[in-house]
Amino acid sequence: MKKYLLFTRVVPRWLIMLVDLTIVAWSFSTSYFIVERFEFVNILRGYFFIFTGLYSAIAFVVMYAMRIHIGLIRYSNTRDVLRIFSSAFLASILYLLFINIWVVHFIHVDLVTINLVLLVNFSVSSTLLILLRVTVKSAFFYLNNNTTAKKTVVLIYGSDGNAVLVKQALEASAKTNFSVVGFVDDGSKKIDKEIQQVRVYHIDKLPMLKQKHNVDKLIIMNWHLDEQAKKIALEQCLSLGIQVLTVPPSDQWIYGKLNLQQIKDLKIEDLLQRKPIHIDNTRISEDLEGKRVLVTGAAGSIGSEIVQQVLSYKPAMVILCDQAESPLHDMKLEVEEKFPGVPTKIFIGDVRNYQRMHKLFSDYRPQVVFHAAAYKHVPMMEENPSEAVLTNVLGTKHVADLSVAFGTGKFVMVSTDKAVNPSNIMGTTKRIAEIYIQSLKDTPANNRPGVPSTRFVTTRFGNVLGSNGSVIPRFRAQIRKGGPITVTHPEITRYFMTIPEAVQLVLEAGTMGTGGEIFIFDMGEPVKITDLALKMIKLAGLQPEKDIKIVYTGLRPGEKLYEELLNEGEHTMPTHHPKIKIAQVITYPYAAVSVDIQELLTLNKKPDDQALVNKMKDIVPEFISRNSQFEYLDASSGNEQEIAALAS
Repeated sequence: MKKYLLFTRVVPRWLIMLVDLTIVAWSFSTSYFIVERFEFVNILRGYFFIFTGLYSAIAFVVMYAMRIHIGLIRYSNTRDVLRIFSSAFLASILYLLFINIWVVHFIHVDLVTINLVLLVNFSVSSTLLILLRVTVKSAFFYLNNNTTAKKTVVLIYGSDGNAVLVKQALEASAKTNFSVVGFVDDGSKKIDKEIQQVRVYHIDKLPMLKQKHNVDKLIIMNWHLDEQAKKIALEQCLSLGIQVLTVPPSDQWIYGKLNLQQIKDLKIEDLLQRKPIHIDNTRISEDLEGKRVLVTGAAGSIGSEIVQQVLSYKPAMVILCDQAESPLHDMKLEVEEKFPGVPTKIFIGDVRNYQRMHKLFSDYRPQVVFHAAAYKHVPMMEENPSEAVLTNVLGTKHVADLSVAFGTGKFVMVSTDKAVNPSNIMGTTKRIAEIYIQSLKDTPANNRPGVPSTRFVTTRFGNVLGSNGSVIPRFRAQIRKGGPITVTHPEITRYFMTIPEAVQLVLEAGTMGTGGEIFIFDMGEPVKITDLALKMIKLAGLQPEKDIKIVYTGLRPGEKLYEELLNEGEHTMPTHHPKIKIAQVITYPYAAVSVDIQELLTLNKKPDDQALVNKMKDIVPEFISRNSQFEYLDASSGNEQEIAALAS
């Protein structure tokens, strides 16, 4: 019996129908006996067998048509109950019609008796059919919950209909080993009440529930994660050692059922995520709709997201430019599938190759340029300064100069907070690129009669969650391997933002720019990387230092403890968007900047990194090398006081 009630076997559908028909026939017979007061002699002399057989035949047709026997009894729900009531009611109506229209012409029928029998039978048969399903379902869950396998004790966040659906899905799945001991909520009127025999607790009761039930996991619907109260609860779960799982909204369940593979571990990206950003879609649409848009670095983390968001605004064409062949090919397939109606052009090219970039501009004449192509890894660029200059400075210069030459309406550069008081080669090259494109605003070439001038806009923000080569994927891989997690310094902090959030702000800032601005984004509070590592270990259901150790390796070349969004002496002006401000930066005349950059590029052709970096420090005086092979250049240039101040 147990193997039928559990998931190893499914009872044949014909057997369910046979049991249901037996119940219906017995119920009608018993109802007939009750109405006739169990006077069996009179009952048997009458047409009892005809009446019973006729009702059973009609009930069989109705139940078969309404597929009462199809569903698995162990998973019966309120819809099945309604179908049983409906089938019993419909069978009674059809039986009455059949009796009145046809049977009365052949045999004597006491309609009062038949009506009473049908009334009693409706109550008895529907009750017994429902009771059968409730009994089997209860037995299934009792036996399933009393197996020898250890149960995973879970709580469900929320007490609305979706939370109840999650509970039902977990209990209905034969492959899960979850035992739901309660719902938790923060302000619901259902607190201290019961839903489906399970109590709703206030979120403050988490420590008590952990101790009382030894709770293993909390399940939360992932569309709730942007609310601060829930994040506080999640932080509390981590401190109590309760692992957090997420499930998608019920409308995303496969065939209306929660698939076990849809239950995911909560990711650190979800925990760091802030409230959704509200942007002016109308202004962005006016800026991009019907335009030819070029995205450099289109296969990268930021570039690919820019492409996807730009495509949603119905541009005339989007040109995807990158030198990485395979990622660009994957990107091409993805955008063709998601946006089949928007023309896209794939252009394999290196921004450092002027002739190749000239062909791009000559062929497609982009009206808007999003320049995301860059080398971004700080330690690698510290070892290869000439490559950083070629891509981040010369590449930007090529694309910016061609934008002016071909009358591109807008050039939006994606910069970084590492360009602020830079301590490394990468940040300095991005700062030099910022200086150059700002200087282009008032040049004669950009103000030719009859040719639209190019508006140059810079956007500056910090690290993005989950970007290629960033700290979170690296930590995740280290946890997967069993550790240790490597952190450079116990006190190192960084700003974080999600990729879609950053790109939304890039598009919004692009609509605001009149030319020459550097927009900085509200990155929220800086995050301590050690805290990030600890949370990721706990989110994986592991214990720091016991299961996964954290090892401090020392600051990498060019790395500093704290990132900044403004240079010393820079101030900000507000914009209409609360998360975007304009940095009031020092600007330099094009003639001087052009000479400096030309000298830098000339030095870059020589195998002399010292001279190259010295020139970079000359262009960006606030560039003080940290933990770098080039620190001695600061000492020799008389920056000892600045170095000491930074070190303190």
